[in-house]
Amino acid sequence: MCFIVFAYDCHPDYLFVLAANRDEYYSRPTAPARFWEEAPDVLAGKDLEQSGTWLGISLRGRLAALTNYRDPASHKTGAPSRGHLVKDYLISSENPLTYLEKLEKLREEYNGYNLLLMNGGSIWYYSNRIENPFKVSPGIHGLSNHLLDTPWPKVEKGKTALSRIIKGSEDVLVASLFKLLSDCERAGDEDLPRTGVTLEWERLLSSIFIQSESYGTRSSAVLLVERGGLVRFYERSFGRRGQALNLLTYCHLMA
Repeated sequence: MCFIVFAYDCHPDYLFVLAANRDEYYSRPTAPARFWEEAPDVLAGKDLEQSGTWLGISLRGRLAALTNYRDPASHKTGAPSRGHLVKDYLISSENPLTYLEKLEKLREEYNGYNLLLMNGGSIWYYSNRIENPFKVSPGIHGLSNHLLDTPWPKVEKGKTALSRIIKGSEDVLVASLFKLLSDCERAGDEDLPRTGVTLEWERLLSSIFIQSESYGTRSSAVLLVERGGLVRFYERSFGRRGQALNLLTYCHLMA
């Protein structure tokens, strides 16, 4: 994933509401969200190049979401796939803190990442660019390719929009979140972060929904977790320059 906004304990009916875009090169083979043959209780898309994933849930109430931390100057060639961090958590039985404390000891092995984990109603965050994992407080949060709640323009735009959208009913909520995820407006040059890529790339990556000939938003996902444990998962897939490919809906998954 490259853009995530979520509301935790902000709605009378939903404990957790998440909207996320995954951005990737179009040439990288990808499977849309489905239940995995090798782990039948896991619902997630799959990176067919490394067999990992970026966002997934399980019927045992586990959730994980990943974004890369953009820092090309420190990129390690041959580092382990970060997508396996999500996959391994979803199929494991470890609690989030135990799992993240294990990753903390391996922080130097991986390229930069952010990881959100949920189980049992609590949400945990860790980046291998910080010292310790921590429990996320209730509220509206955003995450892109820097640390949680770093005020990049699209993160701030997404959090502001979610604060407004969260007040709606389910149908309005889902439609409004997908509309937010389709926002192609770029930030002005004066507001762009400086992460070590070219100015052209900073401009391209500054929008919530990314479109180009070679790289862009491959999927958008909306996830609603009701306080009673009912989970609703929606995913849209896209091709080059935002061409819609698939709409997948999974509902009534008991966490």
